[in-house]
Amino acid sequence: MEFSKCPRRLFWRERLSLYGQAKLYKNRVVENSCNLTRVQLREIIFVTTQFLILFGTSLAVVATLYTSFAIFLVLPGLRRSEAVALKSPNPPPGAIEQRPLSVLKPLCGDEPGLYENLRSFCMQSYPSFQLLFGVQDTHDPAVATVRRLQSEFPLLDLKLVVDSRVHGTNLKVSNLLNILPHAEHDWLLLADSDIGVARDHFSRVTPPLADPKVGVVTCLYRGVPRAGFWSRLGAQFINDWFAPSVRISHALGSTRFCSGATIALRRETLDAVGGFASLRNTLADDFALAEMTRRKGLRTILSDVLVTTDVIENRWSELWNHELRWLRTVRGLEPKGFMLIFVTFTFPMLAIGLALSRTKFCFAVCCLGVAARLFLHCIQRERKIALTVIDDFILPPLRDLLLFIEWIVALTGTRVHWRKEVLDASTRASARGFLFLLCMISAPLVG
Repeated sequence: MEFSKCPRRLFWRERLSLYGQAKLYKNRVVENSCNLTRVQLREIIFVTTQFLILFGTSLAVVATLYTSFAIFLVLPGLRRSEAVALKSPNPPPGAIEQRPLSVLKPLCGDEPGLYENLRSFCMQSYPSFQLLFGVQDTHDPAVATVRRLQSEFPLLDLKLVVDSRVHGTNLKVSNLLNILPHAEHDWLLLADSDIGVARDHFSRVTPPLADPKVGVVTCLYRGVPRAGFWSRLGAQFINDWFAPSVRISHALGSTRFCSGATIALRRETLDAVGGFASLRNTLADDFALAEMTRRKGLRTILSDVLVTTDVIENRWSELWNHELRWLRTVRGLEPKGFMLIFVTFTFPMLAIGLALSRTKFCFAVCCLGVAARLFLHCIQRERKIALTVIDDFILPPLRDLLLFIEWIVALTGTRVHWRKEVLDASTRASARGFLFLLCMISAPLVG
């Protein structure tokens, strides 16, 4: 028998042949599978790239449109405010009477510009008004400033109320509760200590109170830096970001805004919502007061009058704590809207958009966005001061970047610092002290 025809030999040859065919088939399957995986990977990369380009472009477009819309609304608002400031201090047309007014100003400690700001309220051209300054400690440094004003304006109805009683967790509201019994008139005006006003402020703000359908009259303000670089950055927080967002909210129909810069209301309105006692444990007292009047069917009026507020932070830590306190409180008031306000941070959004979408169209949109953002800053700055590279071209991008970082940090918690206290900025928690609140609608897009 030939060796090649041996049954055992044929058997193994057949087995080896089948093994080779199986291995060849396996290799082909693996190769086809690899080819299929490569095709799928290319498709995934392509779809992802197109999505990122679309997302980046959309981000840049939305940021640019928001800034452009803000310019469209800010310019007329500033013109109206300037027109109001240029008018005579006589009552506006249509105001039948100017009723006697009681002004309540809670004070706590000394601060830069306190004398000048309080004095601006003493210089009003309003025919009949009463000034009530309240402190909770006879040794409060603000007492000396009030005594100085009493000596300077002996004919004014100007009274200092010293009352140490604490009625709740909100010390500002406790101060107001102590002042209110001394108010002689039915028209009331509340204002924070760091607010400066023009001589016709009372005459311009109070007329809407004659309408029984009006609950609260409030107004916007402009930040005035008092303490160097960090205060200038803080002033841009108010002028370049906060004020435009309020104007956009107002233009879109939202009236959910109220600021301690000015709150004018009737005594009967205050009594109808439970008085200051209903706010004694409320953290966001300014916002809550206006919200309660709106629930009674009364309107909130945003006046064309523009006041000033001093920005006195001279260190980064002070500015950080102040603005983080604002943002976390806003998050507690408007959690859904707060999630979307990132589109209002123009420079960071343009940078992210351009990084994701390196197209000519996106680049052109970003250029328009940068120009719009700088223009928005320039139209709101103090016109008497000459343009500078640092303040007008370097600070705006830094301002937006810092605001973006603060927004991210604000999402991570609710604890804030105010003076020597640590507070909880959530609306469900009780405050352990007074928190100055910049009340606003955080996202105009949500309203």
